[in-house]
Amino acid sequence: MTARTTTLTIGGMTCAACVGRVERKLGRLDGVAASVNLATGRATVRHPDAVSVDDLVTTVEAAGFTAQLPEPEGPQHPDDERQLTTPDDDTRGARHRLLVTALLSLPVLVLSMVPGWQFRHWQWLCFVLAAPVAVWGAAPFHARALRGLRHGAATMDTLVSLGVTASFGWSAWALFLGGAGAPAMTMPFSLLPTAGDGSAHLYLEAAVGVPLFVLAGRHMEARARRGTGAALRALAELAAKDVAVRVAGEERRIPVERLRAGDHFLVRPGERVATDGTVVTGGSALDLSLITGESRPVEVGPGSAAVGGALNSGGLLEVRADAVGADTQLARITRLVEDAQTGKTRIQRLADAVAAVFVPAVLTVSVTVLGFWLGAGADPQAAVTAAVAVLVVACPCALGLATPTALLAATGRGAQLGILVRGPQALERLRRIDTVVLDKTGTLTTGRMTVIAVTARTDGLGPDPALRLAAGVEQGSEHPLARAVTTCARDRDPGQPLPPVSDFTALPGHGVRGTTDGHRVEVARPGDPAGLPAPLGDAVRDAGTAGHTAVLVTVDGTPEAVLAVGDALRPDSYRAVDHLRRLGLRPVLATGDRAATARAVAGHLAITELHADVTPEDKAALVTTLQQQGARVAVVGDGVNDAAALALADLGIAMGSGTDAAIGAADVTLVREDLQAVADAVRLARRTLGTIRANLVWAFGYNLVTVPLAAVGLLNPMLAAAAMSASSLLVVGNSLRLRAWQPGGGPARPGRGGTGRRTTTAHRETA
Repeated sequence: MTARTTTLTIGGMTCAACVGRVERKLGRLDGVAASVNLATGRATVRHPDAVSVDDLVTTVEAAGFTAQLPEPEGPQHPDDERQLTTPDDDTRGARHRLLVTALLSLPVLVLSMVPGWQFRHWQWLCFVLAAPVAVWGAAPFHARALRGLRHGAATMDTLVSLGVTASFGWSAWALFLGGAGAPAMTMPFSLLPTAGDGSAHLYLEAAVGVPLFVLAGRHMEARARRGTGAALRALAELAAKDVAVRVAGEERRIPVERLRAGDHFLVRPGERVATDGTVVTGGSALDLSLITGESRPVEVGPGSAAVGGALNSGGLLEVRADAVGADTQLARITRLVEDAQTGKTRIQRLADAVAAVFVPAVLTVSVTVLGFWLGAGADPQAAVTAAVAVLVVACPCALGLATPTALLAATGRGAQLGILVRGPQALERLRRIDTVVLDKTGTLTTGRMTVIAVTARTDGLGPDPALRLAAGVEQGSEHPLARAVTTCARDRDPGQPLPPVSDFTALPGHGVRGTTDGHRVEVARPGDPAGLPAPLGDAVRDAGTAGHTAVLVTVDGTPEAVLAVGDALRPDSYRAVDHLRRLGLRPVLATGDRAATARAVAGHLAITELHADVTPEDKAALVTTLQQQGARVAVVGDGVNDAAALALADLGIAMGSGTDAAIGAADVTLVREDLQAVADAVRLARRTLGTIRANLVWAFGYNLVTVPLAAVGLLNPMLAAAAMSASSLLVVGNSLRLRAWQPGGGPARPGRGGTGRRTTTAHRETA
């Protein structure tokens, strides 16, 4: 039986108890598993084909909530007949209700709390002001409580509704039947509930304070939760709405949805690249900071890749579309961030399990407290006060918000830094790893062959002329070594074209030769270093020691220069490996390259454990061996040969420039071209899990302290309402701190084989 995943937007959820109810109801369907996120208001449901989306929606509605498929992306047309309530409409309505409630409630709170201002019949004015608050202001709580009652469910709204109803109902009885309506009646205010003094007390301040504080708390909470998703919205806003395409030499603008792979489109300065493609003509600098976290603009020209969403900060570009729609890098990033925000940590699942029975337990405690105090002979109003305070102070909201708000903030911040985490389970594993297996090519190195050093013969042509002649001959070859030589020559003298080559001949397994600029030039593997003039022989030996490939340039029969060609280390590799060690992680180098190259790279990076000449199967076996030794292993790679090890590891980390197979097998993708993102990802995971634990400790601890205080009569219902709202705000506020998180780690300390040595080697030239 095949299964598929459907995302539903759930309405009416206010606390973790609501989350648990939706998940339980959906889970009772055959073959259905659901994960509901309170912060985003969405449910991710995995279900067999036999269970339709309509079945899922009906089940959610039967639980007392609303459900619908998310609105499709794309422009809304004026002739669209659907009238949907937007989030902005909901926000405006909630803000209007809050403002009216505050205007009516403030006089009641002031008069109830300042006995000196209590004039004749003040209590009747407070009753008139409190009535619309208790009925209309608290209407959302009453409506949701009734809806839950019809479906046999109790939620946070049930507690608030009962608290307001009990406070207002008791006050109405006291005014009309209990003697509190006397013209000269005054009521002292105390932070603690007071014992009976022969006349009934009013609780109008609690009847208005509870809905006022809860409405205010939820309004601020909604604004804060919207802030946690700011990074995801920023990603969505990077997508272009329309694009200028060039067809048969003519330019016209079309909606970006009509763009197809192979189309040519224009990107002017200040515009964003419409989709992933390749630059055809023009040159510019692209700002990728919002996509990859790379702070420096990237220079592009003909043949360069252009990432959709990048901002063109230079000249006019003509780009050929290579991927459109859901296949673009921006779309993949957005999906990964969305997926990461829908999961739950193991500790959050425990919190949800507690929340599922929390509200019924609170109702039971409240009734028990009322019965106990009445049975013990306490004054009825003291018993009611304690019971109402228990109802109001209990707060499962914080339990439900502890994990999702932290995940929203952390995954959004990670996306800004170029770190994409698939979900909370990956965060948990990322925090616990102690060993990092690093691939070499494309991970520690750039993955591109480059000329590392040029050593010229003493009293010869010199390094630059010898390199230029070698590049002139290599123009006729497609070998990676040839491309490295020609690229180096062009970079050194960008304004000068390479001389043409004639009589070109490729020598398989040896090199190339040809005539260029009036000279007969051969670029080939050197023979015995001892037969070469100084310092060329030394250069050949040094290249072999460093794991580089030595290429001898012979001009008119005379050896003129030795080129050391190799896969250069990424500029940040040493610092990145150093940071991993500082975090207590053990770096291991595993590469399919030969031992000499592996030893050279390991020496530069001060990595003591290395494995060379390994096949993909060997890498996977290495991961298994390390795990059997008790290590929690992360693998960092970028190629197809790394996919098996990435999938087998406790945590797979793929470079964003790598293959789709590697990215698909990984739990974490590093979008920015910076290996230090590995250490940043570990730090972010540790900070996020720490924030989640702190949130849950507060959420559990708050209820463990305040519910007993309310039960023994030491907590005023109005203060209980304020405390309940504050608990949710503290949880959300603590999570929001992740939005401003900055990667730590000081500068790398130079050591044996550090960056200083590598840089010197890379730029050595001998005349």
